[in-house]
Amino acid sequence: MIDLHTHSTFSDGELIPSELVRRAFVQGYTAIAITDHADFTNIEHILSCMKNVKSLEEDCNIKIFIGVELTHVPPGKIPLLVKKARNLGAEIIVVHGETTVEPVPQGTNHTAVSLDIDILAHPGLITIEDVQLAKDNGICLEITSRNGHNRTNGHVARLATETGASLVVNTDTHSPHDLITDDIAFKVAMGAGLDENGARRATISQPLNLIKTL
Repeated sequence: MIDLHTHSTFSDGELIPSELVRRAFVQGYTAIAITDHADFTNIEHILSCMKNVKSLEEDCNIKIFIGVELTHVPPGKIPLLVKKARNLGAEIIVVHGETTVEPVPQGTNHTAVSLDIDILAHPGLITIEDVQLAKDNGICLEITSRNGHNRTNGHVARLATETGASLVVNTDTHSPHDLITDDIAFKVAMGAGLDENGARRATISQPLNLIKTL
């Protein structure tokens, strides 16, 4: 399992990074990104502390990526925060997309897929124009196993299939019970309407391609 969207106690997750990594390793993960919610008020703190999590790779046979999920940031300020995140050492930048279950500012999806980010998380009822822009800019769209956010998985999968945009299955883990296996991830992808080849790409090849560039 490669999971590129998880949270620790540095935002609203239940586990400190070491326990999150340990539980992911025991669950069979080969790679994990810890992407705590960040805005201008906490991004320096998160990324300066999270650099120390890399030492856990020596003790667990798992690859760990340092990241952030830019969350509820006004669209006009997202470009500056993306640059700041890169300068502070973020290896994975996720933007909290326009999920239908939270009041995310309108325009977040469009701004995010125009920038140097890696994943647009749970993008809700994203437009086909923004899906095409994500494809053009090499940004992955997320199929999520998280309740609520997953209501629009089918819509996202359908538009990505039509345009050829890349998809990745992530958990958006906040608690120990959110971590999943490869088998469950595959079922999430199939449940979103992907065929078997598409589900394999979203759970295996596309996450691998993404982390190989880091």
